Amino acid sequence: MQTEEETTALPPKEEFSAWYNDLLWRAEIMDVRYPVKGVYVWYPFGFSIRKLTYAILRQLLDKDHQETLFPLLIPENEFMKEAEHIKGFEEEVYWVTHGGLTELDVKLALRPTSETAIYPMYALWVRSHADLPLKLYQIVNTFRYETKHTRPLIRLREITSFKEAHTVHATWDEAAAQVEDALALYTTFYQHLCVPILISRRPEWDKFPGADYTMAVDTVMPDGRTLQIGTVHHLGDHFSRTFDITYENQNGEQQLAYQTCYGISERCIAALISMHGDDNGLILPPELAPVQVVVVPIIVGKRRDEVLAAARTIRDQLEAAGLRVKLDEREIRPGAKYYHWEMRGVPLRVELGPRDIDNGVVTAVTRKKEKSTIPAASLVEGVQALLEQVRNTLVTTSDQHLASHMNLVETMDDLKSAIEEGVAIVHWCGEKACADRIEEQIDASVLGTEVRSPLVTKTEGRCLVCGRAGTTTLIGRSY
Repeated sequence: MQTEEETTALPPKEEFSAWYNDLLWRAEIMDVRYPVKGVYVWYPFGFSIRKLTYAILRQLLDKDHQETLFPLLIPENEFMKEAEHIKGFEEEVYWVTHGGLTELDVKLALRPTSETAIYPMYALWVRSHADLPLKLYQIVNTFRYETKHTRPLIRLREITSFKEAHTVHATWDEAAAQVEDALALYTTFYQHLCVPILISRRPEWDKFPGADYTMAVDTVMPDGRTLQIGTVHHLGDHFSRTFDITYENQNGEQQLAYQTCYGISERCIAALISMHGDDNGLILPPELAPVQVVVVPIIVGKRRDEVLAAARTIRDQLEAAGLRVKLDEREIRPGAKYYHWEMRGVPLRVELGPRDIDNGVVTAVTRKKEKSTIPAASLVEGVQALLEQVRNTLVTTSDQHLASHMNLVETMDDLKSAIEEGVAIVHWCGEKACADRIEEQIDASVLGTEVRSPLVTKTEGRCLVCGRAGTTTLIGRSY
């Protein structure tokens, strides 16, 4: 844990990679020193952020999904059933080959994703049209032998917080409607995090292995690179054919079911941290902050006991109103306390000294150092109003961030400069050869078409590579 009076400055956020890595340990989010590459440990404070974030996700899902839990180990014979799906993961799988010193008869895969663990059970559970739709989800750890450069919360070998939902439907159209419902749910989820998103349809070669199509949710990080922070896949009847997931329709006939799956990982926490933080540390939306208000008593001379008693009363009043409050009574300088709580992104600091008591007020300072006074008689209302103001400010600044990192371009030359700043909006014919040429010349990829964002209007145009008719497309560099 950090020393209480640590005051070493973070690298500036413009040096994003150094800033991000430093912030993770200074704000006590994750410890990267675990002796397995790509595997990290949550600090209790970081885990509190995770709990609050996933509580929102659970609340949204629980309206019409049920939470469940499937095994981590998948038998090789089940894992290998769906050839297209497995081909997409074959280089990433960790295999368990021994139980103690005894070699296993059947190798066991540590789940990279759970389709092949869940769908054999769905084949047993789904019997008739009355069983549909079936909508289950779990929040689990998954394992992938990531060979690229690993990065905490972003590119991992153990994903500790993978939310995966798996649904079963009677028709293809009903599954397509579920895709839309999932995208709406993810949009609401990221509104809670004050993280602006871009939704698009991934090109055929980049869709989930075994899916009819994939819709992806991206955001733009401070360095202009995109981060995929959610996916929704229409699986058609591919997996139901493989795992024999059928139902009896109202005419007594056996029909193949149609499926979807959709996931969010702790990349959502990476986006939350990166979107809002500054050179002084974390900045958290009040809803996601483990400590929403810190009360700092300013001790002066003989009135120490009076100030502490008044500060405890403030804490009790705010806690009674349902806020998460910390009273910092440590025997250290006020400046060290300010640094400590600013680094951890506490949205509001309430200071109380003898002068405040005499004037019947408290001094309030937002995480962005906006100072005001609140009458003690209306303490709760004043604090709640400031917290709402903090949230609204984060929405505005994050929307401005996304808009500033998007540019409409029409030529390859323009694309070269635009891609250094963020995401480019172009016209693309849909041919992989043109996408490959963009990647070769610009070192950027086609993110997707059918873009959904208030910043992107679908227009007709010419492919910037070959000149044929093209559709509105996002191009970017990704993590």
